[in-house]
Amino acid sequence: MRAPAVPAPRVEGKAFSLAILVIAEVAAMATWFATTASLGAIRAQWQLSPFQEALLTSSVQAGFVAGTLVSALLSLADRADLRTLFSVSALVAALANFSILLFDPTSPAVPVLRFITGMCMAGVYPVGMKLAATWAKGDLGLLIGMLVAALTLGSASPHAMAAAGGLDWRAPVAGAALSALVAAGLIRFARVGPNHAKAPPLRISNALDAIRRPALRLANLGYFGHMWELYAMWAWIGAFFAASFALRWGATPPFDPRLATFAVVAIGAVGALGGGFMADRMGRTFVTALSMAVSGLCAVLIGFLFGASPWLLLPLALVWGVTVISDSAQFSAAVTELSDRTLVGTMLTVQTCIGFVITLVSIHLLPYAVDGLGWRYAFCLLAIGPFLGVVAMLRLRLRPEAAAMAGGRR
Repeated sequence: MRAPAVPAPRVEGKAFSLAILVIAEVAAMATWFATTASLGAIRAQWQLSPFQEALLTSSVQAGFVAGTLVSALLSLADRADLRTLFSVSALVAALANFSILLFDPTSPAVPVLRFITGMCMAGVYPVGMKLAATWAKGDLGLLIGMLVAALTLGSASPHAMAAAGGLDWRAPVAGAALSALVAAGLIRFARVGPNHAKAPPLRISNALDAIRRPALRLANLGYFGHMWELYAMWAWIGAFFAASFALRWGATPPFDPRLATFAVVAIGAVGALGGGFMADRMGRTFVTALSMAVSGLCAVLIGFLFGASPWLLLPLALVWGVTVISDSAQFSAAVTELSDRTLVGTMLTVQTCIGFVITLVSIHLLPYAVDGLGWRYAFCLLAIGPFLGVVAMLRLRLRPEAAAMAGGRR
């Protein structure tokens, strides 16, 4: 007697689920740079030290590190229901950002609430990548690229809110909180794809696979070089534009530095999608090495246009905005392909955890580089990361395990 045929997994919900996921990711990630986008308006009313200014961003990074560390040790992204983890995280982030409106921006409560926001993002960003990966079928780079594009647009949106809100620093904070609230409800409509593996047993040592396996270690080293540059660039490019435009025109520049910042960060969404499309066809190590080479060169060159005409400065800044993020998703895709299938979520969480520890250093170092070297040379500090990352990815390309990436295209 013939056994009944096993029906193939239903995948007709892929497009709908991914669309919901991308929208929810954009909405939730708006909380990340909510206070950073308000920095100009905050400075107009309160006096902040360089450390306090950096803390408005780095407290989120520190919270993210704490959240990802807990998640990685408990393998939450591989053991918990992905949609519930995402939804609860977005909801708590919304409440934390609404609570910021009760305090002055100089209050010690604000970094604490930003820290909580960062912890919640550990249940949004790597979890979203894991959810996207469950739908992958020969298009992993593009799918994770879509998620990184969503992160990029979400991170850029507070700068647009700040410009629309005039000098009220509360506008982007309130807007981001509302966005996260929408994300918490919206993600419930997404479905998990057919590639979702059985949950692994709980072992704290699972997280060590990220450094035990040579190929995974090289992919992560490339990501760490990328992260040294990325968030410090996003955190301080607005201050660079404001100082550059003020040097050229004084107190009332015809170009709004907040809109310039939004454009440079938001255009990274094009880079993330383009990088994903190219990497699935040309290889992950090729796209990551090329992206880091170009973005590192932009970091070196942009300071020499400080105070120059925006028609010279902005094109280079936009190229930097594209290439600084075009490789990001491919490090995550590489880790997904090189990992034990049951530990994909944990490996992504470990990768982002260590990467964001590194951003804490570069974000806080850059204002001191500005004080010591000036804007002309400060961003050169960021070029160190991508140039070292290029070396790591070229070494990964030579390893036999690299054949598992991008259908053998390495």
